[in-house]
Amino acid sequence: MSTETDTFNFNADINQLLSLIINTFYSNKEIFLRELISNASDALDKIRFLSITDPSVLAAEEKLSIKIIPDKTNNTLTLWDSGIGMTKNDLISNLGTIARSGTRQFMELLNAGADISMIGQFGVGFYSAYLVADKVVVISKNNDDEQYRWESVANSTFTVHKDVILEDGSNKISRGTKIILYLKDDHLEFLEERKLKDLIKTHSEFISFPIELYVEKSTEKEVEEDEEDEKKEGEEPEVKDENKEKKKKKIKEISHEFERVNNTKPIWLRNKDEVTKEEYSNFYKSITNDWEDHLSCIHFTMEGNLQIKGILFVPKRAPFDLFEAKKKKSNIKLYVRRVFIMDDCEELIPEYLGFIRGVIDSEDLPLNISRETLQQNKILKAIKKSVTKKCMEMFAQIQENAEDFKKFNEQFSKNLKLGIHEDSTNRNKLAELLRFSSSKSGEDQISLKEYVGRMKENQKFIYYITGESKSHVSNSPFIEKLKNKGIEVLYLTDPIDEYAIQQLKEFDGKTLKCCTKEGLDLDETEEEKKQLEDLKQDYENVCKKVKEILDTKVEKVIVGFRMEDSPCVLVTSEFGWTANMERIMKAQALRDNSMTSYMVSKKTMEINPKHGIVKELKKLLDKDSSNATVKDIVWLLYDTSLLNSGFSIEDPNSFAKRMHKILLFGLQDDVTPVPETTTTSASNTTTASDKPEVSNGFLDACD
Repeated sequence: MSTETDTFNFNADINQLLSLIINTFYSNKEIFLRELISNASDALDKIRFLSITDPSVLAAEEKLSIKIIPDKTNNTLTLWDSGIGMTKNDLISNLGTIARSGTRQFMELLNAGADISMIGQFGVGFYSAYLVADKVVVISKNNDDEQYRWESVANSTFTVHKDVILEDGSNKISRGTKIILYLKDDHLEFLEERKLKDLIKTHSEFISFPIELYVEKSTEKEVEEDEEDEKKEGEEPEVKDENKEKKKKKIKEISHEFERVNNTKPIWLRNKDEVTKEEYSNFYKSITNDWEDHLSCIHFTMEGNLQIKGILFVPKRAPFDLFEAKKKKSNIKLYVRRVFIMDDCEELIPEYLGFIRGVIDSEDLPLNISRETLQQNKILKAIKKSVTKKCMEMFAQIQENAEDFKKFNEQFSKNLKLGIHEDSTNRNKLAELLRFSSSKSGEDQISLKEYVGRMKENQKFIYYITGESKSHVSNSPFIEKLKNKGIEVLYLTDPIDEYAIQQLKEFDGKTLKCCTKEGLDLDETEEEKKQLEDLKQDYENVCKKVKEILDTKVEKVIVGFRMEDSPCVLVTSEFGWTANMERIMKAQALRDNSMTSYMVSKKTMEINPKHGIVKELKKLLDKDSSNATVKDIVWLLYDTSLLNSGFSIEDPNSFAKRMHKILLFGLQDDVTPVPETTTTSASNTTTASDKPEVSNGFLDACD
């Protein structure tokens, strides 16, 4: 039976696209299967939608499915769906002649080095078939037309004609589309059952329609052996014994059948009340390859202007390469209408939440959205906002269990602090999750909310100090007065604390105040203020002379009252780097030295007028401030205050020489033993001989 065949030319842009696809090497050619399955799923969606208003378009109990048939004999791969199908005009217009606005744009991106996997976004996903096939046949049947056949070998033309139905009707389609790919010789691996199953599970496992693969099954069957007697020459025939048990042998029978590949129903589409803890655990392990259970999870559905479903997990431990810059981000798997799109979608979740694992399924994103257009997509930005909000809810749930939250804080506190620095929208929520050691917390850590709850009456500020370690800051001269007043001080010893605290200006209406910067308000009484003013006047001349000796090393020298047991400290300006921040920045291997000169704070020296050394220094300066030894004492005080305050000594050699000089004076002093007398008190016992009296030879040497 002959039929009229119409020949058409491909649209110029599509012809160029085909030439580009055929003649260019791409490493991820397997995306063709994802694209064709997605198209088939769309066709099934359309017929199902039509059946809502017109039930007659679907036969009773008709099964909507996608069949995949590999044929190693003819080297063909067939995809067959029972969707809406195409008419003759649909075949002509959809597969070659009508110009598509995205085709040229896609080719320009390909030439610029873009990823071939974004082909579906531009409405030309069908042509990805030519990545692996040198000939494509499309047989389609729509309810409104007869069965037509479209063919092309990817040259400049394609043909469309009415399909010839065989007498036995074996090639007849009731409705739907059958795509036959004649695979290239170097792509025959796409006929292998294992390969096809892997690709379907990777990209199309959660398609809402059954995907059935035509597979080969072998079964063993027992059959009776042939009982023909073979008699040897000259041998008498054996008399048959009817009661003798017949021998059996096993043979292999080969059969073919359709096997459903996407058996797993998307767990995120189920009602969360129906999902067991074990199912969540198994799903988490399947998408992360983690050997441990998750710490917490949140299963959510959002409808309205934005329709997304998903499950997010918090692991029990942070990966060793969590903050590795070159690490591929593969934490959140993005699906669009159950079709897997990518697992390295960095724009789907903030960087500081990079430890979150899970799945997001969107109904609103365009199918096969490309990485290049993610940032410009308003829907994705809305999804990112929603995902972040759900993460905050999950963290709040973890906080309700003290043991779980302790594990969470140990593993991911750096991420929360990074969020304080980066995420102004959720800064207050993240601040509630922070935990710090303090001068009153002992071995435990407290929240900012707990700190505010036990603040002293009329206390205006939340006091904190940054430093290298807890032992270092707990003995710092900066907090001596605060501790004596019974005021709690937070210890910020994580390097990232310096960055986070710059953004967290206040909490619960209370301003955060750094103890190592100038302008520390200690809420003195009127009597204390008067006493301090008197001391400032008494030591005004000392401050002036110490500033003259130190010259440009300090911006000014003042009388300070934050110390109790230390002679002096160096404080920094309110808006400059702290000593700890300066130490961190100097440790950066690739730091910008030009920036350092701008940010290093000018130092103010605060002297403690109640300390013995400062009192004796006042006497020496009043006698002769030009004495070389007196200058050495001032410089030693400066160097030791550098160390006490967390700075590094600028000139260690000069410091060592001054120390050696002072040691020499000390060794030359006479030590006069005091007769042994024992003083006993309720609290301790002291032997006078343990405290030798040292003569004042050093001070005499300064005269």
